[in-house]
Amino acid sequence: MGVEMFVKKMMAVAGAAAGFSLFAVGANAAPNPNFHIYIAYGQSNMAGNGDIVPSEDQANPPKNFIMLASHNANASQRSGKTNQSIKTGEWYPAIPPMFHPFENLSPADYFGRAMVDSLPGVTVGIIPVAIGAVSIRAFDKDQYEAYFRGDGKDIMSWGWPKDYDNNPPGRILELAKKAKEVGVIKGFIFHQGESDGTDANWRKTVYKTYKDIIDALDLDENEVPFVAGELLQEGNNCCGSKNGGIRELKNNFKKFGLASSKGLQGNGKDPYHFGRAGVIELGKRYCSEMLKLIDKTIDPNAPAVDLVDPSKSVVPDEPPEEYGPYTETIAIPGKVQAENYNKGGAEVAYHDESKGNEGGKLRKNDVDIYQPNMGIVVGHCQKGEWLKYTVNVEADGEYEISALVAGDNGSGSFVLYMDDKQIGTEMVNEGKGFDTFTEVSGGKATLTKGEHELKLEITKDWIDVDYIEFKAVVPSGFAKVRFDMTEAESSFSLFDMQGVKLGSFTARGMTDAMNIVRENAKLRKQSKGVFFVRQNGSKSLTKKVVIHE
Repeated sequence: MGVEMFVKKMMAVAGAAAGFSLFAVGANAAPNPNFHIYIAYGQSNMAGNGDIVPSEDQANPPKNFIMLASHNANASQRSGKTNQSIKTGEWYPAIPPMFHPFENLSPADYFGRAMVDSLPGVTVGIIPVAIGAVSIRAFDKDQYEAYFRGDGKDIMSWGWPKDYDNNPPGRILELAKKAKEVGVIKGFIFHQGESDGTDANWRKTVYKTYKDIIDALDLDENEVPFVAGELLQEGNNCCGSKNGGIRELKNNFKKFGLASSKGLQGNGKDPYHFGRAGVIELGKRYCSEMLKLIDKTIDPNAPAVDLVDPSKSVVPDEPPEEYGPYTETIAIPGKVQAENYNKGGAEVAYHDESKGNEGGKLRKNDVDIYQPNMGIVVGHCQKGEWLKYTVNVEADGEYEISALVAGDNGSGSFVLYMDDKQIGTEMVNEGKGFDTFTEVSGGKATLTKGEHELKLEITKDWIDVDYIEFKAVVPSGFAKVRFDMTEAESSFSLFDMQGVKLGSFTARGMTDAMNIVRENAKLRKQSKGVFFVRQNGSKSLTKKVVIHE
């Protein structure tokens, strides 16, 4: 159903509920790119052992920081002083305790606060699932049942896993699927290890708990970082010696960060848990690490995230459109920006092998548009994909073709067609990496004046394309020499693209001559096109003038 119908239906069902249940938001909407969602999991330090100060932690919830409730709890059951009751699967202001009603302040609380402070324009959401004293096996979808029947049976008898229907990995995935409909899963924060050794088998299981979720959500682990926190190492601690194994997690993950616990004090009660100040600082350190790893680009065109009903903040997909230029017909000579392919939709204006815009920038269809440091590009290009553009060639003639591209395999390539006829030569990336864009040649082509359909077709996998450029070739016999700065009155001749002389005139230097050509349509004998101004005499200076209208 559409967003409007969905909202009306949910209002009828939910009435004046403080939270909002996440059901499907409809096919004609895309997640809000400015709604960043993080999965927080682990054992007791993540669940929350810092003292809550109600006036600081609960009275004034931070702006743009919300949580997706992972359990049901009445306000009277929750630690501290809050009047907020919560229900599984609904969004609420991120007021501690987030993980269980009896817990306290978590590093996730101040991680989220630090993230929204660091990224104005972004809303942060937390999916909180953690259980004190458990092994990492409690979060492995293939081991949790056996674990709670065996080594973890005492924890099961305490009732803590019941908040997650005795299935912690299932609760994470359930909430993450719902959250992904309205926002972007940006990363994981993790704190666990006190109940395990941090050996190679533990590290392998930690990675598996992450990878199972990544795969189930159809995410790319190159885009979704994992930040682990060190265990308490100051004072009389139980587990500081295990931090070496936690640091080694960097060898298991594609994008990994480590939140150090150096200098953070314990709670003075036991050798396992951080005190309030340590919890707050650890949360900020998670933030510092995450900011190094995520794409921090803000989409200025996305709506503000509705903090009560995030489904109102989804981004509508591009509606069906009549085939034609994206903004305006593209002039040749000039640059054809790759992202400015025609409107009209899939199999009409473009063909893409993957579902959705994997780069998440600019346009809301299946073409993968990214924003590296140097600008907007079309990337993740696979063999067989194509894009079409409406172009206008301003004059008959020969044109040089080039493109600005990137890739790491030295073989990703594409060809161009003009009105279904191939022009120029295949253009191949130079294999210098996806962050290094280089200009490659596409040879020359003879083009005819007028409007045409240009098609870019990928011939070999993995090339990113910034733009294609067409430059008019100076006709044979026209000298390319330095710009003439003389102000003496001289005689000049004007030629069209075919080298036909259109007339002669006098001017005070080349700059004056070019201005005369631009302003004198009668001299040009046509309103627009590509012209060449040549200074008569021994110097034989020539300059090109392009008139668009």
